[in-house]
Amino acid sequence: MTAPRDTPASRRVRANGDGTVYQRKDRRWEAAGYVLAPGNTRKRIRVYGTTRKEALAKLTEKIANSNRGVPVPSAQGSLAAYLTYWLGVVAVHHLRENTHTRYTACVNNYLIPGLGKKKLAKLTARDVRTWLNQLRTTCQCCARSIDAVRDQPRCCGTGTCCSKRLSPLTLAYIHSVLKSALEHAVREEEIPRNVARNVRTGTPQPRRFEPLTAEEARQLLAAANEHRLHALFELALHTGLRKGELLGLRWEDLNLDRGTAAIRRTLQRTTAGGLTTLPTKTRASERRIALPTRCVHLLKLHREQQQRERESAGTTWQDSGHVFTTPQGKAIDPTNLTRAFTTLLRKAGLRRIRFHDLRHSTATLLLEQGVELVVIKELLGHAHIGVTATVYAHVRLRLQRQAIDTLGTALDVPGNDESTRDNGDDPPLRGATVH
Repeated sequence: MTAPRDTPASRRVRANGDGTVYQRKDRRWEAAGYVLAPGNTRKRIRVYGTTRKEALAKLTEKIANSNRGVPVPSAQGSLAAYLTYWLGVVAVHHLRENTHTRYTACVNNYLIPGLGKKKLAKLTARDVRTWLNQLRTTCQCCARSIDAVRDQPRCCGTGTCCSKRLSPLTLAYIHSVLKSALEHAVREEEIPRNVARNVRTGTPQPRRFEPLTAEEARQLLAAANEHRLHALFELALHTGLRKGELLGLRWEDLNLDRGTAAIRRTLQRTTAGGLTTLPTKTRASERRIALPTRCVHLLKLHREQQQRERESAGTTWQDSGHVFTTPQGKAIDPTNLTRAFTTLLRKAGLRRIRFHDLRHSTATLLLEQGVELVVIKELLGHAHIGVTATVYAHVRLRLQRQAIDTLGTALDVPGNDESTRDNGDDPPLRGATVH
């Protein structure tokens, strides 16, 4: 009697409904099974992987989504159907809630109305380019009927177009959302390539910001001297922490004896959860920073003040553990901090800026003091030094100009004033203004 042979891995019997997995002649592994498709029908799909485990994992994920009642989009279906699937099944698990909300608004307001009727498999780079060019020149009041919901129409409702067009930054953002969605379709092997990557929208100019000068920063801190959040404004200007990072600080994150702070979380208001503590923006944002002696002293005073507020509040005190709280101990809403900051600017007699511009002010002032770019990158928690270099390129150019002028002065021959003499042929040399 012949002993039974072991069944090869590629031919093992799987349970009914689990699909099949086998190795192809090209040595790749293929998994196939039936899943729910649009229209409450079922279709057989195939996925591939370099190993049996990889192919099986892809198939298992699709079958699991199908069992939850989520139809797997077909490449023959519309782009609108795929974008809806991508937002509801894929992106929702990989994006922060606020980012997912922005993606959803972008898809609903621009992508679906403009390209939604196109078949996913038949979408071309020309389609995307044509649509983006049209979007670039279209008044959004007219296209999205914004004028219809206004109390007093001032655009298409009055017969005069206000030409409210999208900014280059917004166009680049819309394009990036489409690229992200199509990239996932490529990974799921619904389409062979990401056609949106073949379209170039150009590099938009970075958003301009107006950081505080050293004199303006001193004015702001002088006005904040009597504010109950004095320590917060000092910390913001000395360290460049983001608003959410400041409000997310807990006392356990601070080591005032050593003068350090661990940045581990951020506080944000989300649509579903209200005020929510989330991980930092990126992995690089989770960092440990040194605290200036002035900030350490003010934080100790702030802790004493918070203790007095706790005693005054009595049983109404809600201990959140945060460093900066309301007089009742609750976390501070970011919107309320913005209002307090605007009031402080008015009190100091300063121009109105965003709270985030305090972060830019910190970096600008550090650069002007000759601090190395890599140190500023670590302090701000940028993922790459290229981000720091790009954002503050205007400051570096100004410092280069000053350095060149200083070198020119050092190399100038004493008593030689020919460099400043006008011979009547050419206009005098003049440094270009850097914006």
